Amino acid sequence: MLSSRSAARVLVDQLRIHGCDMAFCVPGESYLDVLDALYDTLAIKLIVARQEGGAAFMAEAYGKITGRPGICLVTRGPGASNASIGVHTAFHDCTPLILFIGQVARAFTEREGFQEIDFRRMFGPISKWATQIDDPARIPETLARAFAMAVSGRPGPVVIALPEDMLAAAVSVADALPYRRAQGSPSREQIDQLRVLLAAAERPLMIVGGGDWTAQAADDIRAVARANGLPVVASFRAQDIVDNRMAEYLGALGVGGDPQLRERVKQADLILCAGDRLSELPMDDYQLLRVPTPVQKLVHVFPDPNELGRVYQPRLPIASGMPEFTAALRAMPAVDGARWRDWLANGRADYARYTQPAPSNVALDVAAVIAHLRERLPADSMITNGAGNYTGLVHRYTQFETYRTQVAPVNGTMGYGVPAAVACKLLHPERQVIAFAGDGCFLMNGQELATAMQYRLPILIMVVNNGMLGTIRMHQERRFPGRVIGSDLLNPDFAAYARAFGAHGETVTRTADFPDALERALGAGRAALIELRVGH
Repeated sequence: MLSSRSAARVLVDQLRIHGCDMAFCVPGESYLDVLDALYDTLAIKLIVARQEGGAAFMAEAYGKITGRPGICLVTRGPGASNASIGVHTAFHDCTPLILFIGQVARAFTEREGFQEIDFRRMFGPISKWATQIDDPARIPETLARAFAMAVSGRPGPVVIALPEDMLAAAVSVADALPYRRAQGSPSREQIDQLRVLLAAAERPLMIVGGGDWTAQAADDIRAVARANGLPVVASFRAQDIVDNRMAEYLGALGVGGDPQLRERVKQADLILCAGDRLSELPMDDYQLLRVPTPVQKLVHVFPDPNELGRVYQPRLPIASGMPEFTAALRAMPAVDGARWRDWLANGRADYARYTQPAPSNVALDVAAVIAHLRERLPADSMITNGAGNYTGLVHRYTQFETYRTQVAPVNGTMGYGVPAAVACKLLHPERQVIAFAGDGCFLMNGQELATAMQYRLPILIMVVNNGMLGTIRMHQERRFPGRVIGSDLLNPDFAAYARAFGAHGETVTRTADFPDALERALGAGRAALIELRVGH
């Protein structure tokens, strides 16, 4: 006979059954019963952020790194609104995430109760599923579906509203089984067709990106590139899928990408795209391939068949998960890549030139700083960032060797770097974790430095301070010369700001001073911030 439990207890038991070991939150009175159930659940570590946007970014980064749904708990109304930025990031980036929102009591629904929002309507367009649990007996069913949906097909976010009174109800119900991921695989005929197309190519390129990757899938795709001498290009913020030191790696598309690489995409006669949606940013406003029928023969592999042909019509569409596709591709007999050996060598030479910082006369050269970091840090160091012109330098001059060492938002959101670094360090305390942020970007979630201090996470934050919203200023000056408005920033002393939290903080204004400042920061034994003051 089933024993009676509170609905909140049932919910937390399901989280544990589905493998949740960490949850991120900002506490709220609307889900106090869940917090109380977590008190006795030592298997789940509860991380308290300082703002719901930070908590959602932490959960999204957790999902990116692990491939398992990141769990975020927030209160209704303002809390859910703050967390929506993380849901949008997870949706655009194909990251598994589950957001739980405390909701008004069921008796108050549709009366515009305190902080009430219809979360189905609010989150429907930016999630795979947005629902509300009104019957506590359906908690195991709903959570089993949510976990499976978050990781199956195109990974993404699920949003679940939890009425406050429902969580306190007593219920006798059986637990669900642990979820299982469901994913498509390529057929033998599709792999054979792909090999025929590859064997006939003279200027092939493989583009890798998107979600649904694993360490094994990354290892498989690297082996495929080496075995076939196949030139491989990373999509926007997907550089860590392949080892950037490989002779077959030609660089990355999107912000910070080489203009010559964009031309090389146009010149290719075969494009094998694995995992990426081929969206606006990596496709240079959809100019690299012709819409809807590319001149290049396009093989497009993506977990969701609805995405295949959405913009570009592929010669060969393959609906498959990345682990399933890369395993099949690795088993395929290799193709003789002699015909495109010069094509590969020239592309690699372009990459080597583009990623070598040129001499500079500025007092503080951020490119040289990043190049120094590239040489100084271990290969498994994890780099996070938000959005801004500074990220182009990070993408251009950082070489990623190890899978899941680049943790960055494909949707280009600001404020991501610091909370993502918190999640990285929680998951990999043995690694160096460095968050890059611009001055505008940092202050959107700089308060999560308090979270890093609370949990004793020695992350390193690099704030590139040029006293402006640099990307906006660039576009303003390009489109409306001499009419700059709204992009100047009056900033605090960022090093002093860090020290106010108890972190290590210092300011660098000259390139020559950076190496010593870096050693002091890395040796501080606690969270540290280095302000790179440029253009002042």
